[in-house]
Amino acid sequence: MFLTFFTELKAAGVPASLKEYLTLLEALNHGLADYSAEEFYFLSRAALVKDERNIDRFDRVFAHVFRGIGDPAGALAAEIPEEWLRKLAEKHLSEEEKKLVKALGGLEKILEELKKRLAEQKGRHQGGSKWVGTAGTSPFGAYGYNPAGVRIGQDKNRNNSAVKVWDRREFRDLDDTVELGTRNIKLALRRLRKFARQGAADELDLPGTIGSTARQGFLDVKLVPERRNAAKVLIFFDVGGSMDPHVRVSEELFSAARAAFKHLEFFYFHNCIYESMWKNNRRRHAERIDSWSVLHSYPHDYKVIFVGDASMSPFELTHPGGSVEHWNEEPGLTWLQRFAATYPKAVWLNPGPEKYWSHSPSISLVSRTLEGRMFPLTLDGIDRAMRELVR
Repeated sequence: MFLTFFTELKAAGVPASLKEYLTLLEALNHGLADYSAEEFYFLSRAALVKDERNIDRFDRVFAHVFRGIGDPAGALAAEIPEEWLRKLAEKHLSEEEKKLVKALGGLEKILEELKKRLAEQKGRHQGGSKWVGTAGTSPFGAYGYNPAGVRIGQDKNRNNSAVKVWDRREFRDLDDTVELGTRNIKLALRRLRKFARQGAADELDLPGTIGSTARQGFLDVKLVPERRNAAKVLIFFDVGGSMDPHVRVSEELFSAARAAFKHLEFFYFHNCIYESMWKNNRRRHAERIDSWSVLHSYPHDYKVIFVGDASMSPFELTHPGGSVEHWNEEPGLTWLQRFAATYPKAVWLNPGPEKYWSHSPSISLVSRTLEGRMFPLTLDGIDRAMRELVR
């Protein structure tokens, strides 16, 4: 069964290794999970899941492989504080439903009756008013109707009247397209980390100290420079106009990047890179930074990330004077090509829905200029962009 669990995880895309599987078996042999399904769940998740985005896939495989294992009646007999159950009922039931629950004998009676019916029932049941099944009026089951009961195995709710939900998972969906959040962006950016020893030698070198002490016969403390992230990053943010709806996600990316990279420089532009940019949006008309100075100030080993929806008139990219804010002597694509030539490791993160990109000529032009290195501003998109930058 454990081997089936492991192969199902691999088939679902959870990158669990054979070594991690053997580690799980070794932990089980040492009795770390005893006979508790809950302890086994957390033990196996800790051993086999390395990335938070795979927790949801792990949960689904776990539920599929081990469905029916254990004694549900025994599980319901666990020590659940009576006060907690009463508060749960008060929170979710209307006054009318509370009266109906009381008519059945109270919440304790409902749970007791569920244990009894699970013990007596021999198979699947559909319809009816007694057994645990589907599409009936029993207080227990799925897709039926009862003013108060226990919902088991139903996808979402229908009448909002269940007093308990049997297999409701309390794990947040961390799939690649969910709301980003600064913490999740930090996880996605970590592929770009490049650690090196920098600064004064003021950090204890424990392996070196142990080795030298053993050789010398006396305590010989060794120090090394602090290990820091040496990746150097330039980020250019498109602001204003069609980017207004994407301010929050851009801020989250900015916040995560500043925490992740010590060597980080940022600049703002509108729609496309032209002959100048700025660092202070309130003073962007008075304090402009020459784009040539940026190209000459930062070496070509910097990683470059453009953030913008690339949605604009194609003339802004292809014609002098096409910019909506000023007269540009050279087309936007000319400047974008210069940056791409100076910084071979450059990507574009687009917060707009990827399925609509092909309908926009400007998005296609920008993507082609960067040789297709445009990625959606999602966790999966950031992860793919970071892979591209470290290739």
